[in-house]
Amino acid sequence: MRDGSGVRDGSGARDGSGVRDGSGARGGSGIRDGSGSRAVPAARRSSAAPSSPSAPPRPAIQRASVRGQILDALRAALVAGELAPGEVYSAPALGESFGVSATPVREAMQQLATEGAVEVVPNRGFRVVERGARELAELAEIRGLIEAPVMLRLARTLSVDDWEDLRPLAEETARAAAVGCRATYAEADRAFHRAVLALAGNEQLVRIADDLHRRAQWPLGGSPTARARLELMADAAQHLALLDALSAQDLSAVDALLREHFVSM
Repeated sequence: MRDGSGVRDGSGARDGSGVRDGSGARGGSGIRDGSGSRAVPAARRSSAAPSSPSAPPRPAIQRASVRGQILDALRAALVAGELAPGEVYSAPALGESFGVSATPVREAMQQLATEGAVEVVPNRGFRVVERGARELAELAEIRGLIEAPVMLRLARTLSVDDWEDLRPLAEETARAAAVGCRATYAEADRAFHRAVLALAGNEQLVRIADDLHRRAQWPLGGSPTARARLELMADAAQHLALLDALSAQDLSAVDALLREHFVSM
């Protein structure tokens, strides 16, 4: 249920994260603990511990691992529009849905706040930021300024085999686009761009570009499905065309494709 403030309660109803409550049904988040099983409260874990003294001890659950999985799930929910722009979500309610305490959810939300995805609402939770077309255009411009010169430089020096090694990643973006799932496409899209930039051998460049790319993937306010399936497929097709141009060392084609790629985002 959701009250007038937009905050989801802990009644067990399906919340905006797209996952179910901790009643035992498998949630859409797929959150699991460090052992590979679905994260559950400490009391339930201890009662399920093996009774045989000869059994090897189970590894301790690391809070950082749970927090990382929660962060990944929240990011996916943002990309998919399941966490709606303008809505306020409380850490306890989301924690109940994920089957964990509020602490790792709150820590993950704090990280998203530093990334500009949410903002803290005192005594209520976290509001998903409503973003405008201008912000996305600015992010696309910055990405173009960073990535395009690197790709043009690499096009002059790398061999055809170097670029062909990346073709499976480009083809994966095409498969993800055909499915039409924004979250799945977002992961494949970033993986392709990371692999291209990694060829430059600059880890800081890859990290900064990937952060900008992630922020550019969050949907516009009021439009959870800002890019339709056909648009995703067109974006993926540009990856394949870009690889062809890079392999051929056709710098003018690379430059034109990069301009179109970043402008059309």
